[in-house]
Amino acid sequence: MPSARPKPDPRKLTAEEIELFDTFYRMRRGFDRALDAQLQRDSGISISELEVLMSLIRSPGRRLRVRELVAMTGWEKSRVSHQVTRMAARGFVDRQECAEDRRANYIHLTGEGRRVVVRALPGHTATIRRLLFDDLTPEQQAEFLTISQQMNAAIEAESGSTVS
Repeated sequence: MPSARPKPDPRKLTAEEIELFDTFYRMRRGFDRALDAQLQRDSGISISELEVLMSLIRSPGRRLRVRELVAMTGWEKSRVSHQVTRMAARGFVDRQECAEDRRANYIHLTGEGRRVVVRALPGHTATIRRLLFDDLTPEQQAEFLTISQQMNAAIEAESGSTVS
C-alpha cells in the first residue's frame, strides 16, 4: 500500500512556491507602478487619486462620508483624510457638511474632479487592456478570474473583512 505524502510544513515554501510567490509579487507591484506611471504621465494624477475619484463618481450624489470612503478604499482613516486634503487643494473634491451627523463630512466630487476622471479613463483603460488582457486567451482570463476570486475569499476569511 503506497504511503500518503506528508503534509508540507506550513511555515516553509517549496522552491516552486517561492518562484510563484516572487513572480506574483513582482507582477502585482509592476502592474500597480505601470498604472500609476501612465496616469501621472498622461493625466497628472496618481492611482490613489483615481481610486478616490472613481469611488465618488460611482456613488449616489457623487459624495461619500469619510467612513464610507475608508471602507471602499480599504485605507486607514488618516490616509483618506490626507488624500482628500491634497485633492481638495487641487479642486477635485470638496468637503460638505452632513446634516444627519454634524460630526461627519461628505466628500463631494467637483466638476473639475469629474473632468479629470473623464479625461483619464480612456488611457487608463487602454493600459489595463494592454497589460492585463491582450496577452491572455479568454480561457486564461476566466482562470485568472477564478484564481483572483479564490484569493479574495481566502483574504476575506483571514481578515474577517471584504477585500476592496
